[in-house]
Amino acid sequence: MIRLRRSDERGHFDHGWLDTRHTFSFGDYHDPAQMGFRSLRVLNEDRVKPGQGFPTHSHRDMEIVTWVLDGALEHRDSLGNGSVIRPGEAQRLSAGTGITHSEFNHSASDPLHFLQIWIVPVARGLPPGYEQRSFPEAQRRGRFRLVGSPDGRDGSVTIRQDADLFATLLSRGQAVTHALRSDRHAWVHVARGEIELGDQVLKGGDAAIVSGEPDFEVSSGTDSEVLLFDLA
Repeated sequence: MIRLRRSDERGHFDHGWLDTRHTFSFGDYHDPAQMGFRSLRVLNEDRVKPGQGFPTHSHRDMEIVTWVLDGALEHRDSLGNGSVIRPGEAQRLSAGTGITHSEFNHSASDPLHFLQIWIVPVARGLPPGYEQRSFPEAQRRGRFRLVGSPDGRDGSVTIRQDADLFATLLSRGQAVTHALRSDRHAWVHVARGEIELGDQVLKGGDAAIVSGEPDFEVSSGTDSEVLLFDLA
């Protein structure tokens, strides 16, 4: 089964400094039919103007993964971490018992485009944590590269949930296949470009739920970037 979630069905808000689209209910966007998928709770696509960002705020009991598409994101948190996240780098922030952080566009001249992902952790009250790893383009080109997993295998960031996150870059005409176990479900998000999944065409911002498809193929009609969540 393949079920689509089109880009224009998402919640959309333009705050001037921030243009944001919410795949699932978040903030002022509420849809009882879109409260997440399996352990995937939030998938926001944010565009932030130069020098702007999110001032210090708090979170609890959530695994937060940041994936930058263009530009650079500056991060600071109450654990003492200060870093800049660029394309090809995954940041995992475990809010656990409580953490505060801020996120700003690192550049005074260039826009920032990134995805913020929230995954419900396997348990509440875990200690906060932070991790950032790089996945060069060559590792993601033409293949699903594991960038997040519950055990941190293959150099991925550690997500405290039974969830595997893959990323790929595809050139026009390239295809990749993902083997999905019968007890697993996939969320496929097109970050940009255009792909074919089954007999459906998905463009940037579109997504699809895949269940009961043991081996499914993603093929690209143009240069594309795709994230795949393999979830319990």
